[in-house]
Order: sequence, then structure tokens, then C-alpha cells
Amino acid sequence: MTWTFGSDLTAFLAAARPAVAARPVANTLLLTVSEALERRGPHAFGEEDPFYGWWTGPDGTVAGALLCTPPRPLLTGALPPEAVRDLASALATEPSLRGISGFNGRRRDVAALTAAWGRPVVTEQQRLYRLDALVAPSPRPSGRVRAAVAADIPLLSAWLEAFHLEVDPPGSVSEAWVRDRLAHEGLLLWEDAGGPVSLAGLSRPASGPVRVGPVYTPPGARGRGYAAAVTHAASGAAYASGASEVLLFTDLANPTSNGVYLRIGYVPVEDRAVALAR
Repeated sequence: MTWTFGSDLTAFLAAARPAVAARPVANTLLLTVSEALERRGPHAFGEEDPFYGWWTGPDGTVAGALLCTPPRPLLTGALPPEAVRDLASALATEPSLRGISGFNGRRRDVAALTAAWGRPVVTEQQRLYRLDALVAPSPRPSGRVRAAVAADIPLLSAWLEAFHLEVDPPGSVSEAWVRDRLAHEGLLLWEDAGGPVSLAGLSRPASGPVRVGPVYTPPGARGRGYAAAVTHAASGAAYASGASEVLLFTDLANPTSNGVYLRIGYVPVEDRAVALAR
């Protein structure tokens, strides 16, 4: 049983993609991030070079994977308990892991890794949801949805920057990321009273699932049902694009957004955590 680490995306995909794609819901982030790196190049998420890892079990089969696009935290998907223990041990010896900023993974795995890491962390608790049966928001707010276009880039960039400041993740959203989303109608705007009032994003399909997010409503437009409406529209658009599953993540510290998603038909899948060094 061992982890293999490296900076070669081709080698990572050859070794780990079958195992990751076999569990596309639990591994949704690994799938979409690795797909973006394959399509857009190694610096799709920033100037620093990414690195990758995969865990081989006692039968010689790859059964887990990770990747990191610094300065974002180390990203793990579905891992066997033995892989988590081996990764915890590797934190003290593997050169690739020395500069990581934290962990993004299933809650119990992140707890074990941060304990082994031994550094003070700030942890955000998240929940992964999947769409069971889409339910229209009630009452439906006034307005309509439309796909964002290139002329919206200044607004989109400002809103996405505000979103990042609120949720406080490492890294930022580049204009290249926005344009990549626009290329597949992956950003939707809810408009009311002549202008945009809320935003929802859509990932590209990756081994079947599509993930909704980010979802953002400026503070002055909140409490009017716009987020539910644009998320409902984005969820329907995901199905229309051929998604086998529609997923999204929420911050468990925000009961309002969790309630919105439950009301329009999402059900919990698993809890995750993002732990960042203080």
C-alpha cells in the first residue's frame, strides 16, 4: 500500500482516472479540477505548478487520489481509511506536501489529516448535495433568467470577487476562468427590474455529474428569493446539458442557503471540510 506523488498530469490521469471516475459524485471536485487542468493547462488555477498523487492498495489497484493547485488546499476525494493513514504519515516525509496550505476533503479524513499535520487550522464545514427531484421555488420571485455573455464580464468579475471575499478561500477567480465558463453558458444571471440581481454557475460535465456553483446575490438584493430562482434555473440547465447528476456544495454555517437547496429538491450526500493553516 503506497502513495505515488508527481507533477505529471498525464501520468496521474492514466493511473487514477478510472478509480476517480468510478465514484463521480464523491469525486466531483477531483474530476472537474483535473479536467480543467487537462483542457486549459497546468496554470489554469494560478501561477504555481500543481501536483498529484494516487494510492495503490494491497491488490495493486489504485483506489484513491489527490491533487493540489497551490495556494489552494490539498484536494482529496473518496479515500479508503488505509489511504488516509498513509497520507497522514507522508505529511512528515513527502517533499511535495511540505508547502501545502491545508486540506479539502471528507470531514473525517480532514480531521485525521489535520491532527497528523499538527498545525493550527481554521475549518469550514461543508455539505455535498445532489438533486433528487427539482421543485420550483414558491413563491417565485419576479424576473427571468438568462445566460451571461462577454459584456457582463465586469459585473461577473466584481460579483465573483465579492463572493470570494465572503467565503474567504485561497486564490481568486481570473477573467480566463470567467471566459471559460461563458464558453459553455456556465454562468446564469437572474434579472429583475431591468438588471441582474443574482448569479449561479455551472461546471462542465465531468464523468456524468454537473455541479452548480458559485451562487451569489449582492447584499442589497438578498431575501427576495433570487438565489433560489437562479439555482433552480441552473439546475434545470444542468439536466438539459446531459448531466447524470446535479450537485452542489454549501457552507453548513449558512442555514439560509442550506434551506433554499432543500426546498428546491436537493438531498445531502456527505459532509466535507476545508481546513486552512492559520
